[in-house]
Amino acid sequence: MDWNRVEGNWKQVKGKVKEQWGKLTDDDLDVINGKQDQLEGKLQERYGYAKDRAQKEMDDWYGRQTW
Repeated sequence: MDWNRVEGNWKQVKGKVKEQWGKLTDDDLDVINGKQDQLEGKLQERYGYAKDRAQKEMDDWYGRQTW
């Protein structure tokens, strides 16, 4: 997965992230700032996901995006 695309376009992408994971706040998204590990940690925190589940959710979401 080429996460650099997400980081580089975070302002545009964060709306899609918020649609997918509505429990993430605007403050969360500002802290995440496109960083893959930060998003993973926030998914674990907000949704109670285990590390592998958070990674799978992110991979599945990324795979569905049309760039």
